[in-house]
Amino acid sequence: MTTTFFLVRHAAHDRLGRVLCGRMPGVTLGREGKAQAASLAERLAGEGLAAIYASPLERAQETAAPVAARAGLPVETLPALNEIDFGAWTGRSFDDLHGDSTWTGWNQARHVTRPPGGETILEAQGRAMRGLEDLRARHGEARLALVSHADVIKLVIAHALGLGADGMQRFEVGPASVSVLVLGAWGAKVESLNERAFLGIHA
Repeated sequence: MTTTFFLVRHAAHDRLGRVLCGRMPGVTLGREGKAQAASLAERLAGEGLAAIYASPLERAQETAAPVAARAGLPVETLPALNEIDFGAWTGRSFDDLHGDSTWTGWNQARHVTRPPGGETILEAQGRAMRGLEDLRARHGEARLALVSHADVIKLVIAHALGLGADGMQRFEVGPASVSVLVLGAWGAKVESLNERAFLGIHA
């Protein structure tokens, strides 16, 4: 018995690439992001989804909404899919963070660096994997869409590939992309990574 997860990164918002938004409230999809979310709904329409789960953050909920509407399903909120808690870094620009020695350490060895007041990537990876295992136990042989955030999805994929947590930096998970992961009692396998369903997407 296997459960198939369509791991969806939320669509684009106006702060993308400029600000470490983390869990800050009020980050919503721009016009491009809404178009991307509509394309995701088309991409996933024929997948026979049994349920759709999303991070509590607005940008994930907004991305999930058209997917759910197309599938005739509700969006269920799953805290395990939430963005990494970046603590005091939340809301700071990347230009500003580049002068922070702890930020430099984070990018060099994330598995041993904690954002000030936040969580480590090992903690984030653990909660995400527990969330997926709980869904596998609940749904069994099913196909589920999970709308989350780049680093959380990367951590799940890294675990499935047998990479250390820092291995998440070896591959890309772009905005509004789909990666397919299969979980069973035997372990996990990655069926696809960073699928783009449309043109004109910005990293």
